[in-house]
Amino acid sequence: MTCIDISPEAGPREAIPPLPADSHNLTLAELTSLMFASLNRSDQHRKAMYYLRGLLEVRGRKSIRAIAELFSDHVSEQNLHHFISSSTWDWSAMRQAFAEHVMDMMQPQAWVARLMIIPKSGQQSVGVERNFFPSVGRVLNAQRAIGIWATSQEMAVPLNWRLYLPHAWLRDRNRRSRVSIPDGVEPESLAECLMGVCSETFMEWELPVRPLIVDMCEAHTVTIFKELAASGVPLLVKVGRDLRLTVTDPMVPVNGSRELTAGQIMEIASSLRPPAVWTDSNPRLARLAATVRVALPSASTLPPVCDDLLLLGVRDSHGRGQKELWLTTMRTAQPASLMRLSRLTEKVEQDFTAISDRVGIRDYAGRSFDGWHRHVTLASAAHAIIALTGRPH
Repeated sequence: MTCIDISPEAGPREAIPPLPADSHNLTLAELTSLMFASLNRSDQHRKAMYYLRGLLEVRGRKSIRAIAELFSDHVSEQNLHHFISSSTWDWSAMRQAFAEHVMDMMQPQAWVARLMIIPKSGQQSVGVERNFFPSVGRVLNAQRAIGIWATSQEMAVPLNWRLYLPHAWLRDRNRRSRVSIPDGVEPESLAECLMGVCSETFMEWELPVRPLIVDMCEAHTVTIFKELAASGVPLLVKVGRDLRLTVTDPMVPVNGSRELTAGQIMEIASSLRPPAVWTDSNPRLARLAATVRVALPSASTLPPVCDDLLLLGVRDSHGRGQKELWLTTMRTAQPASLMRLSRLTEKVEQDFTAISDRVGIRDYAGRSFDGWHRHVTLASAAHAIIALTGRPH
């Protein structure tokens, strides 16, 4: 077998083919000049650009092989594979620079935390496991990652990611070693995974304060409020009908115990007060909303803010479809404003399907922990370029 040298000194350093000077490519050039500033070597900068352009230009699945074939005269599959899966460049520094640039380019109304499910056929990819997913209603063999999206009514862009690693992966030394999970990564729940990506995004990166919308029925609601409510970040969290809450609203009569499920509370409230009505550009999609003052069940470890929350119930104006329930710390907000914020999750879902999936954010076929993070960082950048320029992929 012939061994191909993949060191930076292997062969001449070729210039990247020039791009036409349209708005799409000017945005690409501006973004990469900032994102790739942390890459210390010119060969790394060159491979990063090829990979990013491959995510934008390859049709179909964005495999390393397909990207290498697109630029076969300039970079090899082995070189690209090493750059993504085995190199030493710092994806976290690149991701922070990317997030800061996106913040300069758009004015997000809110952050949206969303679970990304990545189905897999085998058991070798880092973090993969068989699990029941309530959001899709079935068991899947998949990876899970939590993304933080900068979101407005016009666009949604993923800024940061945290890969959820099941305990079975972290307790097994051989599995950890095979996929190069860093020694400092410790077991955590899905809610703690959410806390970790939020802490990095908002505290360490010091991004501006915006409402945080959490659309993750898989994460434990009480843990989310316990850890995030006291931080001062306004929260709007989607909850299930069975979540138990204490009614504190004096206008809602309750016989006996004031601790009921969220579904029961909203059924009582909806029959007592006229709902707020909100319509977007399509009048046929009018939505009705009602709010009730509630508290999380008493617990000494909960911050005081959890004693004064709003439960928001949303349904369409014809009473069809499943009613959504949201819990928020934004107690003075009007129901219509809260409804408008909750609809931003639909923009994230729309842009994830129309852009993220099409630039291959779930296409990484390698096994390594750092390789996965490098791939989703560059795929997020590819998403941003399309979202900011409006150029279809």
